[in-house]
Amino acid sequence: MQRNNKDNTIINKTKLSYTIQTRLTQEEMDISTNIDAMGRLQRSLKRAFDIISSLIGFIICSPLFIIIILLLTYQNNGSVFFKQVRIGYKGKPFTIYKFRTMSSIVEEEGPQLVANSDRTNSTRLELFLRDHHLDELPQLWNVLCGDMSFVGPRPERQYFIDKIQKHTDRYNLIYQMRPGLTSEATLYNGYTDTMEKMLRRMEMDIRYLQHRSLWVDFIIVVKTILNIITGKKF
Repeated sequence: MQRNNKDNTIINKTKLSYTIQTRLTQEEMDISTNIDAMGRLQRSLKRAFDIISSLIGFIICSPLFIIIILLLTYQNNGSVFFKQVRIGYKGKPFTIYKFRTMSSIVEEEGPQLVANSDRTNSTRLELFLRDHHLDELPQLWNVLCGDMSFVGPRPERQYFIDKIQKHTDRYNLIYQMRPGLTSEATLYNGYTDTMEKMLRRMEMDIRYLQHRSLWVDFIIVVKTILNIITGKKF
């Protein structure tokens, strides 16, 4: 019963109302303070699941990869793949991969939380890929390499991390886990276009860290798949 209560807490939508904490003890801010609820065995099993599932994902999705690459190449709207440096586990930078779905002119005036739809210069194909999260498929490589996991906080760029840390040092706690393809914060908080949403998502990610388990990950993966199949925006 206690296990169910914990899992329900992390999945329940009421998490959106979590209070954003900005005044913390030095111990809570310290990256060396381990608040991860997932033990060593579960973390090892989680990594094994990531490796096996990403390999299976590559095999199953290989025809889709080929089709998307051919279509993006044919429309000649820029390079097929988009690469960007993000910050991951233990604060280490890594290169994240996506299918390109917008023009480079989007960030001519600096990094954007959410691209202005009037300036993305995206084709119908690119919009379709982005709306259905198919542009994220190349991140299976990031999962296989160990840069990311299937479930975990979405990785941020250093530019936005610096902005968050002007409000709170609590973001350091995020470095205790690998970033992921999906998370409860992604499902319920969606795209973050304001600092308030970024701080809310951070608190949800920390809450996940404090309560995560393989069962919680399973529920998040299932909810993500259902959202993609039903076309629900997130």
